Amino acid sequence: MRARRVTATATVAALVSLVAVTAARADDTPALTTPGAPAVVANDPHRLTLSWTPSTWRGEPGGPITYDVRSPLGPNAYRGLGSSETNTITLTDLAPGTDYRIALQAYAVGGYSDTSPVTAVRTAYGRAKVDYLNLDWSPTDNQAQFRIAVTNTGATPLDLATVRVRYHLRFEDGNASLTTECDWAVLGCDQVRRTLQYFPPPTPPGGPGPTPTPTVFPVPGTPFPGWVELTFTTGVLAPGASSGPIQLRLHRPNWTAIDERDDPSWQAATGAWTANSRITLDVGGVREYGDNWG
Repeated sequence: MRARRVTATATVAALVSLVAVTAARADDTPALTTPGAPAVVANDPHRLTLSWTPSTWRGEPGGPITYDVRSPLGPNAYRGLGSSETNTITLTDLAPGTDYRIALQAYAVGGYSDTSPVTAVRTAYGRAKVDYLNLDWSPTDNQAQFRIAVTNTGATPLDLATVRVRYHLRFEDGNASLTTECDWAVLGCDQVRRTLQYFPPPTPPGGPGPTPTPTVFPVPGTPFPGWVELTFTTGVLAPGASSGPIQLRLHRPNWTAIDERDDPSWQAATGAWTANSRITLDVGGVREYGDNWG
């Protein structure tokens, strides 16, 4: 009986200790102070250097601190851009001439910090940019109408035959039928090639039809991504010169309604031209403008 009493007492003590630890953890105060918002040190095409006020330990110092550099995409959703063990970093994978929102979080073996304030940055222009004018004031009617123009923002002539422009969109209801038309272009529509590319979700093995599961295959009709790609047969732009407007029209073959609002490259109509960095442009296979991550 005495041995049982000791065991019972030890068990109660362990439970009390567990409750105390749980109560202490419920406070959930970050062990590291919040790093400062990232500040731009240098902004060159394909090279963005940032620095920030470092985090410190709130209590006893722990292990080395690492900073996760990220772009917020939505509630609790981030795109990782890089990491650093110092309070500075040079990012080389960002597209030139493109708008980004960048924040930081510090972490270590012994704790973490809250996310820093967000810094909005437009990276320096590279060899070209895309301007955009939305002509469709109703994004849920039966067509999309917009104009784009390519401008040489570099210091040397730009051969349009090396340029690839992609307007990124999403296909609703799993329907990839889309007609792409060139209404008119300063270059001439015969000089502008249009290609439609899309990426439907995979179907399960063992049958032609989709059999969705909660973890692997989406339900039929799930929107999937794609783009309208423009390439050019000829033309050279001097530094600062523009291709002039290229007016495009997208619609279903049967002219049923489409919804542009979830298209990454779509911007609401304002009646004015704008630099749209959600339309991407490559020169010779190298990204020189735009990022469809948003």
